Amino acid sequence: MPQTQISPALSPFHWSQLLEEVYQGRQTYDYKRGFNIVLHSYDTWIVCRGIVQLHTSDGEGNEAILGLACPEMPFGLPLTQVYPYTATALTDVVLMRISQQELEQSPVLAQGIQVQLNLRLQQTEALLALNLHRRVSERFQELLLLLAREIGEQVPNGCRIGARLTHQQIAGLIGATRVTATRILGELRKEGWLSVDKTRHIILHESSVVDLK
Repeated sequence: MPQTQISPALSPFHWSQLLEEVYQGRQTYDYKRGFNIVLHSYDTWIVCRGIVQLHTSDGEGNEAILGLACPEMPFGLPLTQVYPYTATALTDVVLMRISQQELEQSPVLAQGIQVQLNLRLQQTEALLALNLHRRVSERFQELLLLLAREIGEQVPNGCRIGARLTHQQIAGLIGATRVTATRILGELRKEGWLSVDKTRHIILHESSVVDLK
């Protein structure tokens, strides 16, 4: 595998550069929104574009969300001890597959995976902390602020969440019903806290994202 000299302290910039340069031309895999991603015990996936929802369930069909794999983040069976462990494309996604052998042969790549795993751990903790808010509306707002930090794009009137999520998907992330999520979204639009653009992406207005700056 080609060797790339980068700083021992692997920054987000260097990680992006590694993914773009070392693996340029590598085969990628596309999954449409809602499809389950095939997982293998010897492969790690890296998200190139889109968002993957990671979750588990019990024998009675109850589901628990483990986290969201956003662009440049890894996921896969070698990185978890949870069973069952399922990965679903929350949006249309493009993925890159890394074998265990490649990780063992590239300390830099393995280091980058570890850095991104730490970021995912912080995100998972933030998702769990949403449950501290008794009011569903507060969980809704905190989720959108989290998504803005993870995949936000600056636009003239605020921060645009870079993935188009359905009301049902939002409801699942905050432990609410779709009807409740739709109602709260409407209330926040009336209050001017957010808006929805022509492509149905949520935009958090300047006053909503002041803490992100």
